[in-house]
Amino acid sequence: MSTDSISEENDECRVIRALRNAPEIFEQIAKYQGSELGLQVALRRQFPDDMVRAAVSIHELRRRAAAKFTRADRLWLDRKGLEQATSEAVSVYKAKRFEGAVWDLCCGIGGDASALAARCQVTAVDLNPAACLRTKLNAEVYDVADRVETICQDVLHTPISTGLVHIDPDRRTGSGGRVSRLEDYVPGLDFLNELMPRCRGGAIKISPASNFGGKFPAAEVELISYHGECKEATIWFGELVQESPFRATVLPAGESISGHPLQVAVPVMPLDRYLYDPDPAVVRAGLVDVLAEQLGLSRLDAAEEYLTSSHCVQSPFVQTFETVAEMPNNDRELKAWVRSAGIGQIEIKCRHLSVQAETVRRKLSLTGTAPAVVVYARLNGKARIIAARRIASEGVVGST
Repeated sequence: MSTDSISEENDECRVIRALRNAPEIFEQIAKYQGSELGLQVALRRQFPDDMVRAAVSIHELRRRAAAKFTRADRLWLDRKGLEQATSEAVSVYKAKRFEGAVWDLCCGIGGDASALAARCQVTAVDLNPAACLRTKLNAEVYDVADRVETICQDVLHTPISTGLVHIDPDRRTGSGGRVSRLEDYVPGLDFLNELMPRCRGGAIKISPASNFGGKFPAAEVELISYHGECKEATIWFGELVQESPFRATVLPAGESISGHPLQVAVPVMPLDRYLYDPDPAVVRAGLVDVLAEQLGLSRLDAAEEYLTSSHCVQSPFVQTFETVAEMPNNDRELKAWVRSAGIGQIEIKCRHLSVQAETVRRKLSLTGTAPAVVVYARLNGKARIIAARRIASEGVVGST
């Protein structure tokens, strides 16, 4: 069944179609200068209440979606769908592994479907008729509607017979909260493991905070970050698996590192002239030692991800800092250093030590003009404070 079937449609679909045929409502919202209450009163003189409520909500969601989508101002969105949607840059990156016919299960607002359709013929499936309608309309926004078919159906009962599969299980509870256990996804881990051998290959989108360790032994686990934030873990299986069991990819650089977390163990060394903070995708993929070996870096502590070296290395996989001072982990030492160094702006970083950055900041007299980065970290088992300056990413000295 396609979402074009009237019998499938619900009230939400009816409102979406009505709004699509009334673009002037969005033009009026964009131009209005008064309060939201005044806006709704004005709009209700011309449009039904349900159209007004939906239009105001969609307008706000489009504004928020600009951080994820290049054509956000024309997309058809709902709150849950936008929150769970893959960022466009990540979707486009993942789509490069696909070709031919692809099933996009639990399609939501269709972000992945549209990216896949730029290369493939996509059948998008979702139990919610409004989600299927949004997917089709958003495919029109991205000029790929002729390569997207929608089916309103429970994915548990969708007969996958040919092609590849992309699935984005629901990670939200009915109250809107997020779940982290794969067993609590909808559909859950049992269905995902049953699906994989039925398909030629594909990808499962899951949260990077989920308990994926050991759950997919024959798959490739890729952690993907975008502008320094780890966005998702992708479980590649079947024909789409590449050579290594773990991969970390940083976008927009488009660089990847792969390997096995247990294949390398770099030595722990004292703090040297340069300090490095690995990208969160590298950390979550367990590839800190693999990266350190490739870049010629050492660990500061067996349990910390911070790295160090005597030579300056710049890479899309790390933030690079030049160390300025090292001191005991106490407020008195830090306050004295901030005063003597004339610090006026400070960035506070930590990973495993319990530090309240804003509490620390309030204790400091930032009356100078110099910027600084303060890192709380363990150095060979001892909690210390490292003062450093950030090195801009221009002029790469070394990289993977």
